[in-house]
Amino acid sequence: MMRRLWNPFKKVWKFVILLFLILLTFSYAMFQGGFVSWFLFYSFLPFALYCFCLSFYSLNELEITREIPKTDYNAGESLKVTVKVKRNSFFPIFYLLIEDQLNETLKFSHQKKNAKSLVLPGFRKEFSYEYIIDELPRGEHVFNSFVIRTGDLLGLLEKEKVYHTESKIISYPAYTELIYRPFETHFDQGMTASRERVQRDTTLAIGVRDYQPGDRFSWINWKASAKRNEIMTKEFEQRQSHDVFLVMDCAPDKHFEAIVSFTASLLRAVLKKGAQTGLLTISRERASFPIRGGDDQLHQLFYHLARIDASSSSSFEKVLETEGMFVQQTVSFLLVTAQLTKPLIEKAGFLGQRKGKITLFLIKGKSETPTQDEKSLIALANARNVRVLMVHEGKFASAFSEVNVR
Repeated sequence: MMRRLWNPFKKVWKFVILLFLILLTFSYAMFQGGFVSWFLFYSFLPFALYCFCLSFYSLNELEITREIPKTDYNAGESLKVTVKVKRNSFFPIFYLLIEDQLNETLKFSHQKKNAKSLVLPGFRKEFSYEYIIDELPRGEHVFNSFVIRTGDLLGLLEKEKVYHTESKIISYPAYTELIYRPFETHFDQGMTASRERVQRDTTLAIGVRDYQPGDRFSWINWKASAKRNEIMTKEFEQRQSHDVFLVMDCAPDKHFEAIVSFTASLLRAVLKKGAQTGLLTISRERASFPIRGGDDQLHQLFYHLARIDASSSSSFEKVLETEGMFVQQTVSFLLVTAQLTKPLIEKAGFLGQRKGKITLFLIKGKSETPTQDEKSLIALANARNVRVLMVHEGKFASAFSEVNVR
């Protein structure tokens, strides 16, 4: 507030100083006489006149645009931004200091070329510069404004202007190519999950239902669609239930980015296998995605994972206890966390009594080994019918090697 009130007085004060310096050098030349005094006056005069003209020059004439090649990225990709400036007049500008205001996550990312650049336009009406962010962090990133500063060479006058121009990009979580292999799980019907690609028996239609994203075009029942004036698809007998519901721990943890990356890899692998999947996360808000398949489901889940942060106030075992959807039948439950605790194992074991064996993925760092407490908890988990698989960063592809770490 005080700075805003001081800015008008600061401009007037600098203008007064400029006039005083002009009068001072002129008076010195008049009273002193001689070549040196007049040379000093005439040498200072161009800078003073330029500074005087610059005080009336408006930065509002500048037109600034930010060019970004695309809006969708994956975490770890590089981003090249081109900043272009156009202006109408030929008024000479000695320098322009242009800074693209980045959000906190991007500001601390490694920049091959800085988002803040010093440009020497001179008489040019169009000019540009580029900056590069080497590795984009996961998240939704918003570019809000530019801050532009200019002035004279002697620093007698400075001008600053903020240009609001918004751009937005989304950086989806990095993922690893996984081959999803359903674990052998016995359901109430006595069926065992197959390792083959999940398929429906399309030779036997048992009814019709409303169209859902991901349904094939060949499944549409045109006769029923015409009668109901809505798109209806055939309901086929599904040979086995391969539906997967994944619960991700959103508690603050140093391995949270690895948790998100593995969850994204796992969801993608399940959908690529032909199965259907859903997701539950509780961070700042609760978000539950029903079990579905198809590319639309994958895009929706990835968009959610791009924006999520580790802000859960509830422990992971509390999440398992309070959520009512776990009473669903014939669904494989996969849990992803980086913190293995006794209450979590007990809650997962209780859930496994009704659902069959629960699989818990424990995310560890690249070179981390299980502690003695974790080994004891893994042994307890095996006794409680909870399958614990330890997955290390950089080795997500081995998650379904079916080798349990004890």
